[in-house]
Amino acid sequence: MGLKSSSAESAAPPLWWSLVRLARPAQWTKSAFVLIGPLYGLRDLGTEEATVERVAFRALLAAGAFALASSAGYVVNDLLDRVADRSHPRKRKRPIAAGHVGVGQAAAWAGVLGMASVALLLAIGMPTVGWVALTLGLYVLNVTAYSAWLKHVLILDVIGLALGFVLRVMGGCAAAGVEPSVWLLNVTFFLSMFLAFGKRLGERKALADDDGDGGRAIEHRRVQAGYTDSFLQMAVIVTAGATLLTYASYVQSLGSRHVVGFNLMWLTMLPAFYGMFRAILMLERGKYDDPTELAVHDRGFQAAGAIFVLMTVVFLGRAGAGG
Repeated sequence: MGLKSSSAESAAPPLWWSLVRLARPAQWTKSAFVLIGPLYGLRDLGTEEATVERVAFRALLAAGAFALASSAGYVVNDLLDRVADRSHPRKRKRPIAAGHVGVGQAAAWAGVLGMASVALLLAIGMPTVGWVALTLGLYVLNVTAYSAWLKHVLILDVIGLALGFVLRVMGGCAAAGVEPSVWLLNVTFFLSMFLAFGKRLGERKALADDDGDGGRAIEHRRVQAGYTDSFLQMAVIVTAGATLLTYASYVQSLGSRHVVGFNLMWLTMLPAFYGMFRAILMLERGKYDDPTELAVHDRGFQAAGAIFVLMTVVFLGRAGAGG
């Protein structure tokens, strides 16, 4: 018995590595949403105050502030979920659930991450820091409400997650000094609803049991008791369709801005369509239980995302240079 205990302790990773894992740096990819507003506002830049370099610097600082704030939120969430996480095949390896980081250490780490987020926020400077601070504050309140309550309430759990992405986009727009358009907020909301419903569906597939009643998924996440596979499949398809149709309406609204024989931005529909439906297929197969994990590990989805971003930067940059 003593030998087993010594072996387990020797196998534990260093504390610094457990703290890094606890911050979930892979999830920082979600802060790419902070950069969406500045990217689509490229064509409106060009004043002395709104040069590409200045806007990019502020947007990157805002993305960093949101990333660190989200890490602090993940630490708090893992503290609250440490018992439930032990029943999940992947999440039971998280540092708190596995016993590699103590409760007090995790709470202190959340405070450090929060202070680092504030430091990056203050570095943004005037005149945009106030609005970025407001959106970041609302984001923290939303994350706190989600961890404490919303994640247990049917449908509101998904809306809470979606609002986190919308607030990221609004924070990026505030940093860049551009107004978030209705189409941008709609696409972000529908896309993040797709991601949230996809996460719920992926969990049910990954934690499927023999009788198909979702018992293991419910044990891991209480709100799963109110969902069914068929509802989540429908919700994923509906939100994916709404995202693509909203984005298509944006491309159509551009009119002659990006035309070289035809509207070049239409080409971005191809990787968008492929990436969306590949994500649905992978989640349906249960290969991933989180769209973020899919984005980090699936080569096909990564290729579609890279092509989409490259096309968008080239076409919008061309319009900005020509405007």
